[in-house]
Amino acid sequence: MSVLIKNGRIVTAVDDYQADVFVSGDTVAVIGRNLAIEADQVIDAAGKLVIPGGVDPHTHLEMPFGGTTTSDTFETGTRAAAFGGTTCIVDFAIQTKGTSTLEALETWHGKAAGRTAIDYAFHMVITDMPDERVPEMRRLADEGVTSYKLFMAYPGVLLSDDGTIFRAMRKAGEDGTLVCMHAENGIVIDELVKIALAQGHIEPKYHALTRPTRLEAEGAHRALAIAEVARAPVYIVHLSCYDALQELRMAQARGVMAHAETCPQYLLLDVDCYDEPGFDGAKYVLTPPLREKWNQDELWGGLRTSALDVISTDHCPFCIREQKELGRDDFSQIPNGGPGVENRMSLIYHHGVSGGNITLNRFVELTSTSPAKIFGLFPRKGTIAVGSDADIVIFDPNQEETISRHNARTHHMNIDYSAYEGFKVKGYTETVLSRGKIIVDKGEYLGRPGDGSFVKRGPYGGLYSATRDAARRDILAGGPVLGSPGARG
Repeated sequence: MSVLIKNGRIVTAVDDYQADVFVSGDTVAVIGRNLAIEADQVIDAAGKLVIPGGVDPHTHLEMPFGGTTTSDTFETGTRAAAFGGTTCIVDFAIQTKGTSTLEALETWHGKAAGRTAIDYAFHMVITDMPDERVPEMRRLADEGVTSYKLFMAYPGVLLSDDGTIFRAMRKAGEDGTLVCMHAENGIVIDELVKIALAQGHIEPKYHALTRPTRLEAEGAHRALAIAEVARAPVYIVHLSCYDALQELRMAQARGVMAHAETCPQYLLLDVDCYDEPGFDGAKYVLTPPLREKWNQDELWGGLRTSALDVISTDHCPFCIREQKELGRDDFSQIPNGGPGVENRMSLIYHHGVSGGNITLNRFVELTSTSPAKIFGLFPRKGTIAVGSDADIVIFDPNQEETISRHNARTHHMNIDYSAYEGFKVKGYTETVLSRGKIIVDKGEYLGRPGDGSFVKRGPYGGLYSATRDAARRDILAGGPVLGSPGARG
């Protein structure tokens, strides 16, 4: 199968030019002006953007949590992602305490294999890691799982103590892999939850009021300090507030190999959402919670200055009916998470590029190239170049849509609400190629379960600037711990 995309404006993280793209099989074969090549299918992309498919490095499909399971399966969730212009996700396999991470990987392979619309990879959630099982991290990397996630939240379920975090980071640093951190002080948060419930506060808004920004900042500070001492890179997931952003900036200024993502919900929604009538505030019970609106400008600033590297979704959907309602009488029992994998590209184009917050190239970098580089997928993913996978999105910058669960063009996620209900966007995914196959075209799904494949990822590749490369060389060479006595100032 071959496809010729004519007359498009090709935009990558660094390029912006008019050209044609010829796809042969599953890869990009030729890029040039006025290509006269016969193809099985020709697409006229005049007036459209031709961009690399989105890479969403933070999704939770078929994840057990809080007595239920996220409502999107690997089939429904990846199909929705495709409609939104995302062509590769990195989901989370979860180790149960006391068991092997390799067993967990087998379980998640069983969930996803033969069912996805787009390519996928896995992080491994580590809940415990005694010394005798540390070698499993190397074996995971050999299987293409080159990043791990540890939690400072959810005591008794997912929380790892600081010793486990240090042990994992040290091994990751040795192996050239990457630890992702959920950075919050879960121990103190649990105490605040107890106090709120004892005072009779059961409403959804108390989810936010018991998770203050200072406790996210404290978790970020601790995660960054441990990574610094372990001489390892670290990636802070779903950073939501100015307090945590400042901790990140200070660590980066010291030379720590620190990356972080934020998500559309923290850029576009705020704490006032919890005041929606009745139990509707539960739609926004996710972790970290929504913050005061002024934090949004600070996060956009962090994206512009590259303190923040990625915009992911943390797609973790639970329906209001039967799932979120588990916490109707106790906010702490509301399953944490919200939807978004389908809406990321349009929302960030509209509010980021058209809103003057980021450039078009930066849009591509944040939603595709940077996560591909950090998580060992580049240059196979994250760019349009000869030899790269033909994961290509034809994006109409002028098409207007209203995001709504009632709009069949904007809602294919398996969930009974939209977090962005009524949001108007200008800029919409028209056509999607996944490894050369057209799977979405003008609102119609042309793919099938199993079009996507598991992608083995390479080593951590996040330090792609000259400054960060220098810092990485110093650390991997066994130099002084940055920020310690005797280190460079």
